[in-house]
Amino acid sequence: MKAIGYVRVSTMGQVEDGVSLDAQEAKIRAWAEANGAEAVNIYRDEGISGKRADNRPGLQAALAAVGRGDALVTYALSRLSRSTKDTLSLAEHLERRGADLVSLSERIDTTSAAGRMIFRVLAVLSEFERDQVSDRTKFALAHKRQNGEKTGGDVPFGYRARAGKLYRHADEQRAIALIMDLHERGQSLRRIGHALEAAGIARRRGSQFWHPQIVRQIIRRETRQAA
Repeated sequence: MKAIGYVRVSTMGQVEDGVSLDAQEAKIRAWAEANGAEAVNIYRDEGISGKRADNRPGLQAALAAVGRGDALVTYALSRLSRSTKDTLSLAEHLERRGADLVSLSERIDTTSAAGRMIFRVLAVLSEFERDQVSDRTKFALAHKRQNGEKTGGDVPFGYRARAGKLYRHADEQRAIALIMDLHERGQSLRRIGHALEAAGIARRRGSQFWHPQIVRQIIRRETRQAA
């Protein structure tokens, strides 16, 4: 195992807890020696706030140095981050790399069974947070669709956009009605495309060719909206 130590103080942080960079490093080296680490590399951020992880070169270098079987060791989780979101992101990064996390103040040590449990709790919390974001996004998009608002990407066939709102296009809506009618009658995607071509119905940019995949996308969208 290689111990990757990370130490940080902001000016205010050093005043508040009195734990200097050298003191943090000494604690990390003591842990590494007690746990038989074959090497110890220390990375520092001096006078940088812990509010964000992406603006700290020492932390980014430490994360890049961590490999499978290694341990990222810090004096306290507050040295890594003061943001729950960033802390969870760091835990995920270490898990992907097959590395452990050791925080001496909180006695979190994923090289032990109890520590791994804590690590898994962090992963569950992270997944829960992602699910919440996904649910909020789906709700927002559904609300926009219900109110006829554009939700990003190209304007779908059958509509036009004006001032962020979607409006039905009469000719294209008739084409959609034909597609759905033939689909309900059990016609294949290819046969539906041939029927549209035979009727002289053009796609958005004037093409007369209706690929089965285009037909499928319209059917899926209309079916989803009707659900």
